[in-house]
Amino acid sequence: MNLGSPTPSDPATSDDPYPLEQAPNLPEAVRQVLDAARRVHTPCGTGGLVWHIWGEQGADPALAPLVLLHGGSGSWTHWLRNVMPLAATGRRVYVPDLPGFGDSDMPPGGADADVIPEPLAQGLDRLVGAEPCDLVGFSFGGMVGGLLASRYPARVARLVMVGAPGFGLDALEPVRLKGWRHLPDAEQRMAVHHHNLQVLMLHDPASITELACQLQAANAVRDRLPGRRLARTDVLVRALPALTCPVHLFYGDQDPYYRGQAPDYEARMRGASQFRGMGVIAGAGHWAQFEKPELFNRLLLAALNESR
Repeated sequence: MNLGSPTPSDPATSDDPYPLEQAPNLPEAVRQVLDAARRVHTPCGTGGLVWHIWGEQGADPALAPLVLLHGGSGSWTHWLRNVMPLAATGRRVYVPDLPGFGDSDMPPGGADADVIPEPLAQGLDRLVGAEPCDLVGFSFGGMVGGLLASRYPARVARLVMVGAPGFGLDALEPVRLKGWRHLPDAEQRMAVHHHNLQVLMLHDPASITELACQLQAANAVRDRLPGRRLARTDVLVRALPALTCPVHLFYGDQDPYYRGQAPDYEARMRGASQFRGMGVIAGAGHWAQFEKPELFNRLLLAALNESR
């Protein structure tokens, strides 16, 4: 399979990559989830913001729309193992490719987390009107979610951040990722993606499957926001006092950014007046919702269904 490992002539190397569903040899696990979704576009700068929506048929109108934001160098596929189970609980599940990632166009006015909340909020206005949403953000998407909730408090009913950066904390042991774009050989590039998954994203070596590597490769090649720097600052900590909704922070207990520092993250989270606590995904690395989907989904639903 060559998904995400294009040759120099492949469309995925161009400035306007083809949609993921048109990728050659799309894994069946991805195709099945895609076929259950509705794909829509909302404006984003001079282009479009791509959303996939699950669970519209038979959704419980009493439940808030559920919005999932993926991590850096990612796409909606960061939630591949979560969208269908969550939709099966009666939720309408909205998952964008964040501006500058996946199938979405570049955000207007910049190339970091601070310019992404506006097109997201505008898109949600079109998709769900004024209805408040439950917002779940993974990694870079968690930071984006915190910024969105601080700027548009009426938009967010509850916020769950998963392995989010922006706390002004560095990993106790350096996370050394390898570059891959310079490598001419597809097998060499895939070996680097396997390495990077092992170093950062997934704890158990058995979790680094062919599918995980394919998703990592396909997402990384479509990342058009290099040099994101806000994750290395305390931008999220500074946004917390403006949050008016209940807030949760989840993390994998083997996440290299959180390992050994959970009390420090929890102390900083106290800046949110409605901080509800830390959710620990045992045996998971950074990409906890992929590595331990059943446990993650159970803990997430418990947090979302908690009374205000």
